[in-house]
Amino acid sequence: MQPPIRLALIAMLGIIIMTGATSAAEPETSAEEIRAAIRQAIPLIEAGSAGSAEHRTCFTCHSQAIPILALAAAKRRGFTIDDENFNRQVQHTVKHLERGRKAYQEGKGQGGRVVTAGYALWALESAGQQPNDLTAAVTNYLLTHQRKANHWSQASQRPPTSGSRFTNTYVALRALATFGTEQQQADIEARTEQVQPWLLQTKPSDTEDRVFRLRALMHVDVEDAAIEDAAAQLLATQRADGGWAQLDDMPSDVYATSTVLVALMQTTGLSDDHTAIGHGIRYLLDTQLADGSWHVVTRAKGFQTYFETGFPHGKDQFISTAASAWSVLALSLQLPEAKSN
Repeated sequence: MQPPIRLALIAMLGIIIMTGATSAAEPETSAEEIRAAIRQAIPLIEAGSAGSAEHRTCFTCHSQAIPILALAAAKRRGFTIDDENFNRQVQHTVKHLERGRKAYQEGKGQGGRVVTAGYALWALESAGQQPNDLTAAVTNYLLTHQRKANHWSQASQRPPTSGSRFTNTYVALRALATFGTEQQQADIEARTEQVQPWLLQTKPSDTEDRVFRLRALMHVDVEDAAIEDAAAQLLATQRADGGWAQLDDMPSDVYATSTVLVALMQTTGLSDDHTAIGHGIRYLLDTQLADGSWHVVTRAKGFQTYFETGFPHGKDQFISTAASAWSVLALSLQLPEAKSN
C-alpha cells in the first residue's frame, strides 16, 4: 500500500534551488496535450503486454507489471483501455505466481526472486487484487528470504529495472505492507525495523537507487528530514533539458525521467506547479515519438531468444515498453481521477 503523502514536505521542496538544473522559464503544457499523449501511447503498451504474454508464460516487470500500473492509472482518469487485455495481463501474473506457490511457501521463490515477487504483487495491488492464500505465500517468501540481511538483493544484474538493492527492498516492503497477513505482522514489523538503518545509511549510486530509496523510506519509521534529503537528491540531479539520466555519464532518458517524476509526485505530492516537475513533464511530451512510443536504448545483456511483442524499437522494446508505461503513469498523475457514477 502506498504510504500517505507527507504533505509537510511540499513547502520545503517547493523552495529548493537547483543550481543549473533547469531554466527559470516555466514550461507550457495543457491537460489536453497530456491527454493526447496518453491516448496515443495506450494501444502500443497494450500491444507490447499482449505480445509478451503470447510468447512467454512467465511474468515480466517490463511487459506486465509496469503496463498494469500505467493502464490502471489511465483508466481511473477516464481513458479507454482494452479491459480484456488488462484482465489477461492480471491473470497472466496470477498464473505465474500460482506456478510458484509451493516454492514461495518453502521460501525459495521463482526466477527473478524478490524483484519478480514484489513487482508482481505491486501489479496485482494496482489491479485491485485482495489478499488471499496465494499472496500470503509470496509474502511468506519475502519474509523468509535473506531474513538475516538488512535489505533485499539479488545476484542478477539487468539494469535499470533489475539489480538495484533499493528497488528490491522497496518492492518487498510495499508487498509486505499491502498483502502481509495478520499472522505475519510481528515478523513484518521486525523486518521493517531491521531494514531502516540500512536505508538511512547506504548511499545510492544512480537514479534507480535514488528513486527507490525515496520510495522505501516512506515505508519505514524515519524523520521528515530523511525524506526531504532523498527527494532533494533527485531534484538536484535534474538536467538542463528537464530530464534525468540513468547514470551520471549518460544523457537524459525517458525511463529515468518518468520513474523520478512518479516517485516525487507519489511520495511528496509535488505537481506541475513545481518547476522541476513541470520541466520533467515537458521533457516527456517533447520526447514522445510520432507513433506514440518512447524509445530508450537497453543496457541489459540479452539472455533469452529474441521475439517481437508488437511494441516498436527492436531489441530495445522491453526497456522502451517499461519507459513508455512509466511515462503514461507520470502523465496520468497530472490529471484528476474521473468521478465515479
